[in-house]
Amino acid sequence: MATFDIRQKAVILRPEDDVAVAKAEIPAGTVLEDGAARIEVRQDIRPGHKVARRTVKTGAAVRRYGQIIGFATRDIAVGDHVHTQNLAIGELQRAYEFCTDVRPVDFYPPAQMRTFDGYQREDGRVGTRNYVAIISGVNCSASVSQFVKERFRDVQRDHPNVDGVLAITHKSGCGTKIFGEDHLALQRVLAGYAKHPNVAAYILIGLGCETNQAAVMVERQRMAAPGHPERKPFLVNIQEAGGIRKTVERAAAEVARLLPYANDAKRTRQPVSELTLATNCGGSDANSGMTANPALGWAVDELVRYGGTGVLAETPEIYGAEHLLIRRAINEGVAKKLIDRYKWWEWYCRGIDAMDNNPAPGNKAGGLTTVFEKSLGGVTKGGTTPLMDVFMYGEPITTKGFVFMDTPGHDPVSITGLVAGGCNLICFTTGRGSVFGCKPVPSIKLATNSLVYRHMEEDMDINCGVILEGTPLPTVGRQIFEEMLAVASGKRSKSELSGVGEEEFAPWIIGPVM
Repeated sequence: MATFDIRQKAVILRPEDDVAVAKAEIPAGTVLEDGAARIEVRQDIRPGHKVARRTVKTGAAVRRYGQIIGFATRDIAVGDHVHTQNLAIGELQRAYEFCTDVRPVDFYPPAQMRTFDGYQREDGRVGTRNYVAIISGVNCSASVSQFVKERFRDVQRDHPNVDGVLAITHKSGCGTKIFGEDHLALQRVLAGYAKHPNVAAYILIGLGCETNQAAVMVERQRMAAPGHPERKPFLVNIQEAGGIRKTVERAAAEVARLLPYANDAKRTRQPVSELTLATNCGGSDANSGMTANPALGWAVDELVRYGGTGVLAETPEIYGAEHLLIRRAINEGVAKKLIDRYKWWEWYCRGIDAMDNNPAPGNKAGGLTTVFEKSLGGVTKGGTTPLMDVFMYGEPITTKGFVFMDTPGHDPVSITGLVAGGCNLICFTTGRGSVFGCKPVPSIKLATNSLVYRHMEEDMDINCGVILEGTPLPTVGRQIFEEMLAVASGKRSKSELSGVGEEEFAPWIIGPVM
């Protein structure tokens, strides 16, 4: 039988972990030397999957990351493959510890501030892209918005400083309670995109009879920010304009009028502190929590040290790891804001076991067994600095440093809320190969393993799998950070080069559609 030191074939994150994660295929019968112990592998272990280092009795906890990832559903022997056949979630009994892991941030002095080339807007915020947006107030005006956009497919021929004319359409805007939770969330999202620093100018198109009246939305946003510089929006309703053709002509004429204004915008040198980074996972695998996510966490820490903002989200995917964020909360008030959102999700999902409906099939194929395991890997995207604030879905992000936004885990819905909050850059980790893009904000794709990177190199920006091959994690974290600055300054990400990102606008529909 072949014999290897366990670290040649697998990753052990903490000495107390009950499992090791295979770097590559480990055939049954392989012997792994684990310190003084010898592990004979009892089944073939695929890359990213777990092999037991210790005997675990039925009902006992299993640990990875030094944390509980689930409970044995039957006896697990040393050398067993640990996965869905013998591991599941259970009831976690845990008292929250507020603010115990807060450490001061070692900020860079002003003289060492890094910069990028961005678009400074009239409200002082800084964009990384320069779009003109056509925003639909309701799904009934979505086709008309697309018709208008089609008039400007070759916009860069005459307006080279404009990244494009973007139609922001969706499936909502009616059939919900007026000023109910859904309606207000949609208004926050649409307003967030309209006023986003990556949008130089915008128009609004409505139908006329919908719940989400565009004129009311504009007025509510104006009243919410008295004295705030306001871009005067052009608004047209199909019913008032006299139908589709007349609406398209009026809206297209207005876009044509706005394009020279947008084209006058120029990139100027801006401090890195003006970056607000959205982080997200999609198509995760067991490598995510060992390579791309912690490397991104390193880059988030670096951004925070420069005075910038890094945002973690996906509340259902901190399930089982929320205690780690609570320990990092800057004060008890912030900790309780996070607990309130977590408890809301438990109420929201009551009776349908939705919080347990995770990981997805692709995640499991990549070695993730439970939502606890997925969450513990996911929170590493947030680095190590204090948790400074917690925001509602699509709420403007007004606090610097590391913060959290309450969003679903579904990628398009989550990132729609983050962009609406003002994120002007996205880093997206993937182990299975998500090709997510998100206009008007560039999305940088971080592959968790070299196989996916090589197989999908046209879609992946950075290979974080080299960490498993010996490259130090900070080296990859530095590569991510430098790529962030390059993309913020205008370098096209892989998703932008592929033209992906317009169909991914997906506001969260929270309640019933009536």
